[in-house]
Amino acid sequence: MTASGSPSGKSPSQLIDARIEELGDWRGALLSRLRALIKEADPEVVEDWKWRGVPTWYHDGLICTGETYKAVVKLTFAKGAALSDPARLFNSSLEGTTRRAIDVREGEMIDEAALKALVRAAVTLNRSKARG
Repeated sequence: MTASGSPSGKSPSQLIDARIEELGDWRGALLSRLRALIKEADPEVVEDWKWRGVPTWYHDGLICTGETYKAVVKLTFAKGAALSDPARLFNSSLEGTTRRAIDVREGEMIDEAALKALVRAAVTLNRSKARG
């Protein structure tokens, strides 16, 4: 995929690296860790840079986005409402019929195994939709 909206010619991965470095605080460190977990869960994941600065991860469709705000790092799963979440990671956008999000605040820990399971489930769902 190309660096969507990137006049600099940098790859999406380079733009995400730059965002992490630019943040330079707990949000950058957390986004970096979440990104690593997504890649561990799905080594074939494709990174992109959308909507003027939002890291996104794809595999046969959008898996999730990684947005940074003043008080949270938010992972929004495009089809989160269709995913089983036994660890109850989803704590935001719960009222929607499609998306679900995980807001992580400074100092909070995330269940890494449960997050990887969500990523894998999202890929499985995307693959099933891609096949027909």
